[in-house]
Amino acid sequence: MAQEEIIFPNNIRNIRLANGMKMTELARRAGLSLSAVSKIEKGVRRLNQKQLLNICNILGCKLSDIFIKESDDVADQWQSEIKRRMSDNENSGLKVFGSGLRKIRQQTGKTIAQAAKDAGMTLSVYHKIEVGQREIYQNEIEPLAKSFAMGAEELFDKIANLYKSGELNKHISKVKERVKSVLVPGNPMSGMDMHGGLYGAKLYDSARKKLVPVFGTPAGKVIAFKKSDKTMIVAPMTLEGRAGIYAVIPNSKRLGGFIPEKSYVFADSATPAQPGDLAVAIDTDFDALDDETTINAQIVSVRQDSKGKVYGQMSSPDEKITAQTMHKVVMIVME
Repeated sequence: MAQEEIIFPNNIRNIRLANGMKMTELARRAGLSLSAVSKIEKGVRRLNQKQLLNICNILGCKLSDIFIKESDDVADQWQSEIKRRMSDNENSGLKVFGSGLRKIRQQTGKTIAQAAKDAGMTLSVYHKIEVGQREIYQNEIEPLAKSFAMGAEELFDKIANLYKSGELNKHISKVKERVKSVLVPGNPMSGMDMHGGLYGAKLYDSARKKLVPVFGTPAGKVIAFKKSDKTMIVAPMTLEGRAGIYAVIPNSKRLGGFIPEKSYVFADSATPAQPGDLAVAIDTDFDALDDETTINAQIVSVRQDSKGKVYGQMSSPDEKITAQTMHKVVMIVME
């Protein structure tokens, strides 16, 4: 029997096992069925960005940890499994049938949505047939052929002739090319979506745009600042997709209670602070800071002395802060 095509190779199972978590627990906490989680871990079920972010939060991992990288030990296993499943589907004739159906649809000028509607199928089912992921049942053949103004035998003959002429080879070869690489954030090459784009890339980019890293957390009288995306939170809507945005959790007492204790302060690393702004003050060059070093930071009120020199002012007790870098605070959000 043909198998569902792998569309999302991932590290979810490995991360779950490393955390000592059972699949049933992940399913419960993610609000998904056990079957859905099993398919997600096998890579044959799509996730939406909300589900992906929720799983990252439950597993306590970075978004990029979920995606397969060429250096991962499991990458070769995924490659072999993808190739085996695609070969099984091709040998069953589903790839040829689906490719022929796709060619006929394109020749008639129909969109995939129109073809699905005319055949009385959901968009998902029709798409799976076109890409060779799903078998066609007897009662579906006539409506499928009729949607292209053909009888069942005429449809089969048309696809057979397209295959014999070599017109389907380009599409089938294009699908085969997908086993040559694995899913890598920023350049994932397996997992095409129904619109011809790259599912994994779109999922990663879409989810990543909604997140910002938390670079700082309170540590006594200062903020421990580390330029790492290990901890991420969902960005306020107005900040989504803006480059250079990061968050810190304030030490609110040092600002005289001006910032609520349970809040996040969002700063823009691309915008230097000016007198009158609130800023995250870092006593080093931000761009030269690596993701392994932790330094001290503060949230300050930016002021200017009589000689025009800009500095940061702390409260409780009052303290003048001279920092090499001061990034403008663009938003404060309560938890």
